[in-house]
Order: sequence, then structure tokens, then C-alpha cells
Amino acid sequence: DDEFQATPEPVRLYIVQLEEIVSKLLNETEDLKKRVSTLENRVNQNSQNSSKPSSSDSPFKKPLKAKKKSKLKQGGQKGHKGHKQKLMEPTSEEIILPEKCDCGCSSFSPESIKPFYTHQVIELPQIKMDVLHFILNKGKCKRCGNIVKAEIPKNNRTGYGPRLSALIAETSGIQGNSRETVRTFCQSVLGFSISLGAIQNVIDRVSEALKPVHEKIGTIAHSSEVNYIDETSWFQNGALNWLWVMVNSTVAYFIIHKNRSKEAFQELIQDWEGILVSDNYGTYAKWINLRQTCLAHLIRKAKNQSEKKDKTTRAFGRQIAKDLQLLCHWAKKPPDEKQWREFYQRFTDLIIGHQQHEGEVGTLARSLIKQIESLWVFLDIVEVDPTNNLAERTLRFGVLWRKRSKGTQSEKGNRWVERILSFKQTCAVRSLDSFPLLVAAIDSHFKGQDPDLSWI
Repeated sequence: DDEFQATPEPVRLYIVQLEEIVSKLLNETEDLKKRVSTLENRVNQNSQNSSKPSSSDSPFKKPLKAKKKSKLKQGGQKGHKGHKQKLMEPTSEEIILPEKCDCGCSSFSPESIKPFYTHQVIELPQIKMDVLHFILNKGKCKRCGNIVKAEIPKNNRTGYGPRLSALIAETSGIQGNSRETVRTFCQSVLGFSISLGAIQNVIDRVSEALKPVHEKIGTIAHSSEVNYIDETSWFQNGALNWLWVMVNSTVAYFIIHKNRSKEAFQELIQDWEGILVSDNYGTYAKWINLRQTCLAHLIRKAKNQSEKKDKTTRAFGRQIAKDLQLLCHWAKKPPDEKQWREFYQRFTDLIIGHQQHEGEVGTLARSLIKQIESLWVFLDIVEVDPTNNLAERTLRFGVLWRKRSKGTQSEKGNRWVERILSFKQTCAVRSLDSFPLLVAAIDSHFKGQDPDLSWI
């Protein structure tokens, strides 16, 4: 200090100025390091270390770890139960007799002739539409002289029968095709012309027919012990909405709501109070009943940290990912008491020991501590899975539909999406063919009858 005071004043001022510049540059460097780290993290994100979908992965980036080449040959493996073509009821048969033996003889003992194999050929018959014309007549009343006109039977007023309406709904909703694709299909394959407006009218009628089906699916979902819940973005006229799903082993219930909020979540679940399986979105995390956190989401977060440059962050991420993957493995092969005790001690020591750490390590550790009781509910309740994959898979078709169609144009369109997705995915989880059930629902609607809901 004495030497500094003995230094000429201009030099002292210059040194102070330099120190301020150095301090400012050091602060800016730290800020830039953080920005670079954030940007690198964003660039390196993929479906394996974040919540990004696999479709967003770049085809030019190789996976971090090359997949080990299997020693097994391609195709079905030994012991694999293959798919065997089922023999259908024949519409015609043709008897094929042996023609000639290798010895040159073409004569066979009649009593030795018997069938040994049935070769089945399936062909699509030439499609010829059934077209029924109702010739409406009118007549003059003998008593009052009024002209009275005949009316179209109630079942046939739409102009398109239940089976054709179901086919249009199947190709449009179950398969997710555009109105133009459906119109082209009707013209090219079925051989009749239909306008885009007429297709929309058919879809509107099918949507009304599916209304009681949608309500019944919701009732069953709300009475189930366990439900897997997730949401994804949806658009109505370009405005952001949200497509929600509540799914279990028997039904899949969809709704579209304007918000991603507690209000929307409450509208989805209504008075349901069962076991929730979900990611750690804030609204789900506040669930007061039993909840299983999706371990797949946490594993991706841990993998993201395991790829960082910082040694502590990398080591913590690797160990957390390893432990959570072990938990998932225990869903099929539960641990014994010794294995569980050792795991619990190691895992809790790890997250508690890092909870005061700054940055991502501390954030993940504190998050795991906060939801620790939700990490292994599946070990106590067999019906619960360790991940929310069921809800994510069920939402997948809705995501693809949104990408193709850019969403819907009206509230009426939203109701159609809710109903047809609930119907489609409920048929899927029950391994049921959708078309016959769709025909039955539309036929009941045309007749003004309640649909058969016993299949749900």
C-alpha cells in the first residue's frame, strides 16, 4: 500500500482504470461462458437426452454410442411365434388333382386321393356401389284439396348409408387422411364422385354418432384406479390449444382445451382421484394422491448431464441415469430386500450429497428429493408402469395428425378430433377392429336409437 501511495497520481489512476476494465472483462467472460454452455447444450439435445421427439433428431448426427452389431441373423429367430395366415370362409373352391408321377405314370388309385394342403388366394371383388333411389310422389287430398308430398324415410335422409359413412370416417379420422385424399379415394376406388362439403357433412354426422361413445369412454376413464396422463400442443385456426389424454389398459379419453393449466387438467379428470402416472409438469407434481413420476423423462435429463464437460456434472448424470435405469429394470424383476436396501442407501446419499451444488447438478438433485416418494410406486402396485410411455404412444397419432393438418378450424372440429381419437385409441388398447363398431354406432344414430356401448 505504501508503494502504491508513493506512485505518481497519474499512474495510480491508470492502474485503477485497468483493474476496472479487467474486472469488467472477467465478468463478461463468465457470462459468455454460460451463454456458450447453454447454446451447446441446446444444440446437443436430442430425443435421448431431452423431451424432444425422435422425429426432430438430425439424420446427419450419429448416436453417441454406436449400436452393437447383433450376432443373430436378420428376420424371425428360432422359437419366435410367427404370424400364420388364417383360413377364411371360402366363397368358392377348386379341387386340384395330381397330374403325373415322376415315373411317368398319370393313373392314381381313387381311394388314395385325399387333400393334404389348402392354398388360399384372397382377392378384392370388383366394387359396385349399391345405389337406392327413392321416388317421392305427391298427391291431392280428396277432402281438402291440399297437395301432400311423400317424405324420405328417416334412416336414409343423409344420402349416404352407415357403411359408406363409416368408411369415409375411417379413412378421414382413423387413418388421418385429408378431405381431398378421401375424395380422391371415393372417386378412384369406389367409383363415385363426392364433394369436399359432402365429406365434411358425413364427418359431422359421424361425430354426433360418436358423442355417447366418447362420454362412455370418459366415464370408464374416470372410474379407473390408474391413469396415464399427458398433453401436447394443438391448433385451432392458428391459435395455440392443447390436446390432453387420459389413458389406461382399457380406454383412452381425449379432450382439447385452450390452456395447459390446472383448469384444463381438472376438466380432463373431473372427480377422479386415482393413481396418476405422468411427467413432472407442475400441475401433475401437485397431485395429492399417489403418483408415479415418469422415469424415462428423468433418465433423459440425467443423460443430458452425463454429456457435459464438467467432471462433477458428468459423473452425477451418469450415476443417476444408471440408478434410474436399474429401477426400470426392476419393474419386470423386482429386487430382493438386500438389493433394495443397498440401492436406497446409495441413491439417497447421492442426491442429498449434491442438493447444495450450484447449477444443473443441484437442480436435478433437489428435484429428485422433492419427488422421491413418486419414483418407485410401481414396485408396490403391479398395475403401475415406471414410465408414462403409454400416454405418449397414445398421443403420437394426434401429434402426427396435427403436423399434417395444422390443427382444426372450429370448436366443431375439436369435438370431432376428441371423439374419433378416443374411439380409435380405445379400439387399439382393446385390440378391436374399429370399422364394424363405427358402422353400428352410425346405424343406431340414423335410426334415432341409443348405440350399443357394451363393447366399451
